[in-house]
Amino acid sequence: MAKEKTHIHWYPGHIAKAERQLKEKLNLVDVIIEVRDARLPLSSSYANIEKLLGDKPRLLLLNKADLTDKDELKKWVKYLKESTECPVLITEAKGSKDLSAVVKSAIELSEPKIQALMAKGLLRRPARAMVVGMPNVGKSSVINKLTKSSKTKTGAKAGVTRQQQWVRINPKLDLLDTPGIIPTRQDNQEQAVKLAFVSSVSENAYSPEPVAKALLEMLRDDNFVKEYYKTDVLTLENIALKRSWILKAEQPDTERTAIYVLKDFREGRLGKFILDEVPQ
Repeated sequence: MAKEKTHIHWYPGHIAKAERQLKEKLNLVDVIIEVRDARLPLSSSYANIEKLLGDKPRLLLLNKADLTDKDELKKWVKYLKESTECPVLITEAKGSKDLSAVVKSAIELSEPKIQALMAKGLLRRPARAMVVGMPNVGKSSVINKLTKSSKTKTGAKAGVTRQQQWVRINPKLDLLDTPGIIPTRQDNQEQAVKLAFVSSVSENAYSPEPVAKALLEMLRDDNFVKEYYKTDVLTLENIALKRSWILKAEQPDTERTAIYVLKDFREGRLGKFILDEVPQ
């Protein structure tokens, strides 16, 4: 039997390419909308985000908030506002009720840049924003919701790469219609495994079984999860036996079970969680 991969493997070449592409896009905009997975408010951020983004004003969105514990999320909003000195808003995986606040905040953050351009004698123009974040935190869904009511593509800007398309959200805001992907470059394996829980790393970078085992270990005292799987001890073997997922020679099918456990978590069937702890 092949040995399980317990290590999340990163690919430096891919990371370097993603960073280069992101920096090219950053040069085009006035404000950054950084999307994080609300279940991992810290782990789904980039360690050197300030260095990567430079002095661009930044709006933080904690997305997929509907999959989290609301009381814990309030603590995270307070912590992130204080530690980053950026506005922090929460958005849900579904629904668009929070998007007017996102648009308003992005315009406000861009105003100093617009005023500086006008002071040089240039005419006022709409602010230019882009959405960035790690893989699978919901960047594209945020873009789609923002642009849903405004399909006006404004095309290439003067001095801007032609492939970049802009959508006018309202008279004061243009949005780059492709997301900036922050590469999942992590030296901390505990953080890397958490990213695997929420599909923020490629499935090629890990095996499901050790990742699912790590998730069950984190949830081991949660009574709702125990009830869901009808077992007092959360192991892949126990869950497989309860589901009658048995291989030949009466062995529990832990690989199949691992895939389903991760899927159950990602789709919110195991409850609402935030898996990071607020730093003291």
